[in-house]
Amino acid sequence: MSHFSDIAAGTLFSRILSHVQERLGTAVLALAIMLAGAQSVLAHEFKVGDIEIGHPWSRATPASAKVAGGYFTITNNGSAPDRLLSISSDISEKAELHEMGVKDGVMTMRPVVGGLEIPAGGKVVLGPGSYHVMFMDLKQPPKQGEMFAATLTFEKAGTVTIKFAVQAMGSAAPQEDND
Repeated sequence: MSHFSDIAAGTLFSRILSHVQERLGTAVLALAIMLAGAQSVLAHEFKVGDIEIGHPWSRATPASAKVAGGYFTITNNGSAPDRLLSISSDISEKAELHEMGVKDGVMTMRPVVGGLEIPAGGKVVLGPGSYHVMFMDLKQPPKQGEMFAATLTFEKAGTVTIKFAVQAMGSAAPQEDND
């Protein structure tokens, strides 16, 4: 009799273990898919000619905001300089390249006239407190977790459509933009 109950207990245990493994496998698979999706949002790049645009991002804004910033890194892998001439997006009426700096202890912000030069073999970081894109007269506020498209026009490389990943209001620049 005890031999029979040992077999029954073993079978029951095997069934429970199999069920747990099946559920755990499903959970691990779901987690892996989520992480892969998050990775693609956190680290996305675009390329046109010799130009690479790394991780375009923006911050969420309140519903009443009229402007939003856009940030990314531009790498020129070519042997000649290029120039970012313009940017446009359906999220706003207009977009401009701006430069922030401190002059005589006062923070200043001004449009970049004539485009932004990307040196041959060089990199330019557009980030908070320096060069950046100003999306003005927003048609809709950027929302955390969403993405929005913009088109960049370069003097030599041509045009490329990129997608900005929208982060939380007040979030710090992603690590890859801090280098």
